[in-house]
Amino acid sequence: MSAAGPPQGAKAPSGGSEVHTVTSVGACVVLDTNIALDVLVFSDPAALPLRDALAAGSLRWLATGAMRAELARVLGYPRIMPRLAFYGMSAADVLAAFDRQSRPVDAAPKAAVTCTDRDDQIFIDLAVAHRGALLSKDRAVLKLRKRLLALGVRVGATLDALPG
Repeated sequence: MSAAGPPQGAKAPSGGSEVHTVTSVGACVVLDTNIALDVLVFSDPAALPLRDALAAGSLRWLATGAMRAELARVLGYPRIMPRLAFYGMSAADVLAAFDRQSRPVDAAPKAAVTCTDRDDQIFIDLAVAHRGALLSKDRAVLKLRKRLLALGVRVGATLDALPG
C-alpha cells in the first residue's frame, strides 16, 4: 500500500476540502467489520471500487487493534466459516490481508456522537478523530449520517453512496 498522504498521526487541516474528498490521494477511510469482509473475502461487486482504491493507495484504511480483534472473532462465526471455505480462505489468510491493507492506529477517544449499537462506536470514534470517511451497512451507523457529517465524517455503505 502506498505511503501517500499525511504521516500517521498528523492532523488534517481544519476545514480543508481534502479531509472530505475520499478520492484524494491518501484520504482516510474507516471500514466496519461487514465492509471489511466484503473487501477481504466476499465477491461483492459493490466493494470492488473500494478494493481498487485501497490497492492503488488512493485510500488509507485506518484500523485499531480492537477492530482487528472483532474481525478475528467474526471469522470464527459458524455462518462465516463455510463462506471462508467456499472462497478457499482461512481466518489467518483474512487477518493477514487485513494487516497488509489496513494502517494500524491507536484507538480514538469517544466521539461526541454515540451509536445505539455499542459494537460500532469504535468505528465512529476513529472516523471522527481522523475526519475520515466511514463505510458501514449498519442501520444504527447510517442513521447518524447528518450528525457525523457535521463533524467532518462522510458515511455510506459504499464509496459511491458517500455524500458529496
